[in-house]
Amino acid sequence: MRKEDIPEAIRILKKEAARFKRPYVTEVSDATGDPFRVLVSCILSLRTKDPTTAEASARLFSIARSPEKLSKVSLKAIVKAIYPVGFYRVKARRISAISKELTSNYRGKVPDTLEGLLELKGVGRKTANLVLTMGYGKPGICVDTHVHRITNRWGYVKTSTPHQTELELRKILPRRYWIPINDLLVTFGQNVCTPLSPFCSLCRLFTYCDRVGVVRSR
Repeated sequence: MRKEDIPEAIRILKKEAARFKRPYVTEVSDATGDPFRVLVSCILSLRTKDPTTAEASARLFSIARSPEKLSKVSLKAIVKAIYPVGFYRVKARRISAISKELTSNYRGKVPDTLEGLLELKGVGRKTANLVLTMGYGKPGICVDTHVHRITNRWGYVKTSTPHQTELELRKILPRRYWIPINDLLVTFGQNVCTPLSPFCSLCRLFTYCDRVGVVRSR
């Protein structure tokens, strides 16, 4: 995919994404506008399917919805609420620790800068960028496996890791697309441009895509 094709590709992606269910973290952002709930939902979503994330988030937020309140909830109760998300015990400890850290050091407010978010224990660049964009509406590029895979499959970038992809996209992707790119490509990657055997015959971006690494498709 050429750089000049990106505006048209984004236009098509927006139309395509409208046909499918949006990522759960996006729904949380739209429904609450709360950076803390975006942060917690994002942590729960890692290596976990959206329906499981949604159910776990609902159970946890029914107990507490702020860092101050969640910091007082026992680790056992958090574990019980978020089970069976992937790595639920690790995530429970992380959520508890972050809630206490936010309460003690940040007056219960989630940092609104990439640097500040990365200072929170257990928060990586993907989560930090998602909170920045979805929680605060500030420019950032959240690169997960879908964004990394698809932009490389397009031939738009040639990178080996999500971190490298983020840095490259920051150089070449027009800034107006930074916030929506993750939401669009996660939806597209879950439903059309899947990891194995993507639905190339149904893809409206087929003519723009270099299909790098695609061995089998449908």
